[in-house]
Amino acid sequence: MVRVNFITAEGQRIVAEGASGARLLEIGQTAGMALEGTCEGQMACSTCHVVVAPEWFDRLPPASADEEDMLDLAAGVGRTSRLSCQILLTDDLDGIEVRIPGVSHDMQVW
Repeated sequence: MVRVNFITAEGQRIVAEGASGARLLEIGQTAGMALEGTCEGQMACSTCHVVVAPEWFDRLPPASADEEDMLDLAAGVGRTSRLSCQILLTDDLDGIEVRIPGVSHDMQVW
C-alpha cells in the first residue's frame, strides 16, 4: 500500500492509503477530499486539481501538454499543481503530500 498525506484547505492532515497503480483522484475521493473529478479522469476538466508538496513534485512524471492545458483552467494553480487523475501511485511515492486548494469545491457534496 502507498500512503498519501492530504492537506485540506483548512490545514488538516488526512492520511489515506491506496494500491500501487491507483489514481490519486480515487484515493482522495475515498478519503473524503473535495476532489470532484467531474470528467472521471478523462482530463476534460480541472476539478481534481491538487498542489503537490515541492519535495515530491520532481518525483512525478512530467505533466502532458493536455494536462497543462487543463491546469490553465483551474483556480489557485501554483508551480507544483497537478491533476490528481493523472497521478498514478507507485511505491516510490509512499508518503507523498498533496494540498487541496482552498478554492476547491466538490459539487457532489451538499
